[in-house]
Amino acid sequence: MSTYHEEMKLKETKRLREIQQELPPFTQAFFRGIAQTVSPKSRLAYAYDLRIFFRYLYEEHRTLGGVEPKDFTVECLNEITAEDIDCFMEYLSYYIRPDHENPEYAAEMHNDEKGKSRKLAAIRSMFKFYYKKNKITADPAALVDTPKIHEKTITRLDVNEVANLLDAVETGEKLSGRQKAFHERTKKRDLALTTLLLGTGMRVSECVGINIRDLDFQNNAVRVTRKGGNEVFLFFGEEVREALEDYLEERKTAVTKDEKEDALFLSSQGKRINVRSVQNLVKKYSSGVTVKNISPHKLRSTFGTNLYQETGDIYLVADALGHADVNTTRKHYAEVEEYRRRMATSKIRLRKD
Repeated sequence: MSTYHEEMKLKETKRLREIQQELPPFTQAFFRGIAQTVSPKSRLAYAYDLRIFFRYLYEEHRTLGGVEPKDFTVECLNEITAEDIDCFMEYLSYYIRPDHENPEYAAEMHNDEKGKSRKLAAIRSMFKFYYKKNKITADPAALVDTPKIHEKTITRLDVNEVANLLDAVETGEKLSGRQKAFHERTKKRDLALTTLLLGTGMRVSECVGINIRDLDFQNNAVRVTRKGGNEVFLFFGEEVREALEDYLEERKTAVTKDEKEDALFLSSQGKRINVRSVQNLVKKYSSGVTVKNISPHKLRSTFGTNLYQETGDIYLVADALGHADVNTTRKHYAEVEEYRRRMATSKIRLRKD
């Protein structure tokens, strides 16, 4: 695993320990118990979600209200019912997140069905863990229905929009005067990065973790670290190769913060570019060529759609995108599948002309 991904895991582990200080002490056993099967990033997400849950109990629960999370014992979980968790799901639709040090910075929060589902998953995991350990007498979370998620139509770029986006990155003609001043210094990097995302469908977190040594031009491939830590090679075409080689000539002379820095894509400060910067980069260029709200994930969807339209092989698309379950891929590209079926049916002739 690359140093970048090791550093990210370490950072997530440190942050998890910080959040655990705000949770009931008994939850430490839960986080240790799932450490072998759940990634640090997912455990951290669980910690954030459980922090909201225990704050809610402190503020709203009929018997546990007023009990500080640090004073919760595992036996307190026996006082929580399925109805309590249902009420929490409703609470998540809209609530105020307080800032005790600066009350004027209290924030209004809301969750859609997807956000509620994630929080319910964290609660279910915790209750299931302690129920299996015979620490509690029931598992009320198992009785709560998962919120129905209304799938949104996939936002992706069509062929002309892809061409226009790459032109915009290359020329900078859609940028503001201030943006154009930076464009000359970053256009080769930006074109290589955007082309790579569109040509491989990799996740933005995978992209920022690439080192120069991960490139294999002999096989037109790049090594990335997938979710879960698995390393795989993704293959790319000649357009991606040309953009990368053009950028690498410039990258050789780049001044880095650390002379040992092997990151493929650098920020203007000479450090490894981060996820937020890539998101801003894609938004900057795409806003001038389409009214669609385009993010790096939308470029991934564009790749998946194009690959499926070209091959009709949902298993190949799932493998290329790194989906563990092909049903995830099938669900996302159901619209494309329906279009392919419709087009195939239209070619059937019942009578000869």
